[in-house]
Amino acid sequence: MTYDFLQHYWWFLVSLLGALLVFLMFVQGANSMVRSLGATAEGRRLVVNSTGRKWEFTFTTLVTFGGAFFASFPLFYSTSFGGAYWLWMIILFTFVVQAVSYEFQNKLGNLLGPSTFQWCLVLNGVLGPLLLGGAVATFFEGSNFVVEKASLTSPLLVEGGGRAISHWANASHGLDALLNPWVLVFGLAVMFLARTLGTLYVINNVDDAHVRSRATGRLLGNAVPFVLLFVAYLVHLFLKDGYGWVKETGEIIVVPNKYWTNLMEMWPLLILLLVGVVLVLAGIAMEVRRSSDSAAKRQGIWPAGIGTVLTVLALLLCAGWNGTAYYPSTYDVQMSLTIGNSCSSEFTLNAMFYVSLLIPAVLAYIVYCWHKIDSHKLSREELAADEEAY
Repeated sequence: MTYDFLQHYWWFLVSLLGALLVFLMFVQGANSMVRSLGATAEGRRLVVNSTGRKWEFTFTTLVTFGGAFFASFPLFYSTSFGGAYWLWMIILFTFVVQAVSYEFQNKLGNLLGPSTFQWCLVLNGVLGPLLLGGAVATFFEGSNFVVEKASLTSPLLVEGGGRAISHWANASHGLDALLNPWVLVFGLAVMFLARTLGTLYVINNVDDAHVRSRATGRLLGNAVPFVLLFVAYLVHLFLKDGYGWVKETGEIIVVPNKYWTNLMEMWPLLILLLVGVVLVLAGIAMEVRRSSDSAAKRQGIWPAGIGTVLTVLALLLCAGWNGTAYYPSTYDVQMSLTIGNSCSSEFTLNAMFYVSLLIPAVLAYIVYCWHKIDSHKLSREELAADEEAY
């Protein structure tokens, strides 16, 4: 295994985790509509307990995604997670609020009432996907950061009283990315995708005609904005300039239509992207064609979910492979991050490679747990009999 292979391998694993995270945000998507999917208190509890079976998967994947980035590409971790900390702190805060809201909304002694915590779930359901989508968009749009590796040996201290390889070039610490309209377009696309997947999951998981009917009625209202926003961003992405890096010199150069060129030169990723988009649309179409009381199995979440993973995986691989700067610096393009200049040492990547061979066993365990949890649909009768329900 060469150093170059290990760099590409670990970018693939990080991209796969990111793709799985976007799919699992159906939890946030359904939570953002909890008060509209459930017209009554019991209906809202059905939705909350449906997503409550899966929220740990989403949170664990988010933490694993950050941990994998830290281990394999530490310079990105220190630059984005450290420099853009206001953006990431807001994201993490909403996820903490989500965990607290699940556990305490129906506990004895809750003076705030279930409604307060349900509104907190709505907050996480909107801000979580929106801000995470915006963070992913910076892989293509760039961020305002500075990388100065010489600062570790310099006698001068950077702002804050300590030495750091990288820091943000302004005081917004990541929030300035939201001023880029294309970052917002992509963030909104991810938010509406999460809401679309959330409705598909509730339709599949909740055995209640009333909740299913309300979810079916809101499916197109979220799917149409998602498709329009996503297509608009894809057109923008394929027409915009990107940044390539010359391995021999480390120079970062402007490349017209870089991301479209990547898909043409790495044609399997183009096929992956197209298959993913078709599956997402097929999953939506499956449920649009059925009435809310249809006896057929409501399985639209699965093609849509698999399609989401394939689509996001193709985009993230397009951002980092084929000599592409996956995190452009808008402050100085030569400070942009690539999988070559931001990765861990060859020894570290090689050692972690053998640890990563355990991933299939972990995924198999997750699939087994998911199957056991969803062995039967959630109903009002089960909710009333379950003393541990949220």
